[in-house]
Amino acid sequence: MMFDDLREEHWAMSDAQDHEFIPLISPEDEEAMQKEEVPEALPLLSLRNTVLFPGVVIPITVGRDRSIRLVKEAHKKEHRIGVVSQKNDDIEVPNGEDLNSVGTVARVIKMLRMPDGSNTVILQGQKRFKWTSVVQEEPYMKARVVEYDAENLPPKDDEHKALMESLKELAIEIIQLSPNIPSEAGFAIKSIESLTFLVNFIGSNMNAPVEEKQALLEVAGIKARARKVLELLSKEKQMLSLKRDIQTKVKGELDQQQREYFLNQQLKQIQEELGNNPQAHEVAERKLRAESMVWPDHAQEAFKKEILKLERMNSQSAEYSVQANYVDLMLDLPWKKKSADNFDLHHAQAVLDEDHYGLEKVKERIIEHLAVLKIKGDLKAPIICLYGPPGVGKTSLGKSIAKALGREYVRMSLGGLRDEAEIRGHRKTYIGAMPGRILQNLKKAGTSNPLFVLDEMDKLGRDHHGDPSSAMLEVLDPEQNHAFHDNYLDLDYDLSQVMFLATCNNLASIQPALRDRMEIIEVTGYTVEEKVQIAKRHLVPKHLKDTGITGKQFKLPVKTLESVVQKYTSESGVRGLEKR
Repeated sequence: MMFDDLREEHWAMSDAQDHEFIPLISPEDEEAMQKEEVPEALPLLSLRNTVLFPGVVIPITVGRDRSIRLVKEAHKKEHRIGVVSQKNDDIEVPNGEDLNSVGTVARVIKMLRMPDGSNTVILQGQKRFKWTSVVQEEPYMKARVVEYDAENLPPKDDEHKALMESLKELAIEIIQLSPNIPSEAGFAIKSIESLTFLVNFIGSNMNAPVEEKQALLEVAGIKARARKVLELLSKEKQMLSLKRDIQTKVKGELDQQQREYFLNQQLKQIQEELGNNPQAHEVAERKLRAESMVWPDHAQEAFKKEILKLERMNSQSAEYSVQANYVDLMLDLPWKKKSADNFDLHHAQAVLDEDHYGLEKVKERIIEHLAVLKIKGDLKAPIICLYGPPGVGKTSLGKSIAKALGREYVRMSLGGLRDEAEIRGHRKTYIGAMPGRILQNLKKAGTSNPLFVLDEMDKLGRDHHGDPSSAMLEVLDPEQNHAFHDNYLDLDYDLSQVMFLATCNNLASIQPALRDRMEIIEVTGYTVEEKVQIAKRHLVPKHLKDTGITGKQFKLPVKTLESVVQKYTSESGVRGLEKR
């Protein structure tokens, strides 16, 4: 901040308890300093992290032995010294190459021994000089010097007056923008009458790197230096204004947040007094729902902990909605809710025959599988995988089986699935985390024993997010899926009552371990006669219904259907026939 050094000056001089030396000079003192001659040689005192300007009084701490000896001799003999800044602050014992060539002639006003044992020296700058050659290295450096850019006091014309006013206005504005700068700094600026001293005083105390201050010291001409100081002050003012705007905005946002927090707390208290607390009502409704549910023991214990955690949360916090969504998922999942199975094999055969013409071997295998389930009473049997070309009715067979058994039908397309999290879900700690698609579909079905069609099993992909086909191993293994672990739910979920039915077009692209867990039923293509019958019984009525045309308005001869099948469809399924 600007004028930080000014606070150090006041501190040092008050500590010395000597009020004779004031860090401001009168026009008479300035004129007297201008008339003093610069000696031919001066002992050089090198400074780190600061630059001394003519007329300015600054305190410095002297720590190097050669510097202490130089200052003591100069103070004792009342000799003037040359003060120059180092190019590199890290050098402990600088030589001529390490010092800037332009410095300030200074007088040692006071030496102070501080309580911590360090030596503080109060210096007053007088005139600028430039050293030409080093004539002595020990016990301290001494060099030949010449006066640098000797100038008389500037004439008090309009430009002089404008520069004075501009400098004072900018400096006072910066002081007002900086809460850490004492108000006395503004009075000091206002009382300065000399443009030269004003430029030097501001240049010495402004917030700028040593390199910029040194460059300012070397600028020739007082008006040029004044314009340079104005430029630096303008940058400083812009920076302070920007900081203040940012702080004001942040403070305003915090004040608004605090205001909303207190208002919400008051509203919560009022609602509790009136018995109308929405958060409490929501929690009570969730507890009421939980009482009517049939839970596994581990899920019931977990729900009690999670609902208690939700009850203690502030409804305005970001974690509240995450916790509420998790509790709602636990309530929405059909943990032990089942639909009654209809294992009437004659009914199942009738449904399959009604929905699908032909495929006798496939239907026979499905009926056999249902018969085993009826006798055994549980589903710990291999998963059915219907394998065959596109369009032969693999997916619709799954729908017919669900219809025959009286189960809910769920279809999950696996084509292009590449992320393992689609199967297992994301952990709750992630923003926007969701359960996997297995649990999402079970939640949608509303029962824990739907018929679950895993469509396009051979189209599963894999990338750096993981291998979803490996995640499917747990889902489709009857020995493991009674304790399926979803990352979001973070509890074991029983999938053993779900009847999984997979479909695929290419067995070779399915992972061998996954293929080994399934019972493959091949669905072959249709013959010409079967395609004709499918068109007659299913496709034509479907299109008549879609177009709103009745059977009386349109008739399609069987020979025409045979001709279309023979001449225009060559695939195994009937999708091409349906388009024709």
